[in-house]
Amino acid sequence: MPITTFIDHLVFRVSALEETERFYTALLSQSPERAEDSVMYQLGQTLLFFTTASGSQTEPHDKERIGLNHIAFGVRTLKELESIEAHLNRCQIAHSGIALDRYGHREFIWLDDPNGIRLEFYLRTE
Repeated sequence: MPITTFIDHLVFRVSALEETERFYTALLSQSPERAEDSVMYQLGQTLLFFTTASGSQTEPHDKERIGLNHIAFGVRTLKELESIEAHLNRCQIAHSGIALDRYGHREFIWLDDPNGIRLEFYLRTE
């Protein structure tokens, strides 16, 4: 089997598509491609799809349970991370501020989307 070199797409079921679209449009500074029941954003080679869940979730998303813990978007410089922090502040999106990862000893910012999904912007220098 050939080794996969990238993630083509991720699909997320969300409780409120319009709220999710407003959040990710502000967060990513891009307008999505829309279909009748989904929105899609492109980050590098990876596509992020959001669609409305077929049923309601009785409990909020818990990143410590089995399943997705978080998504980490990579940045290459501290200056880029500082720019993201300024953007989040301008958009009034609550976040952790720049912190140091206790495991990887790298700077990062974390925040939760409207569905409780944890997101990170993680500094990975080469």
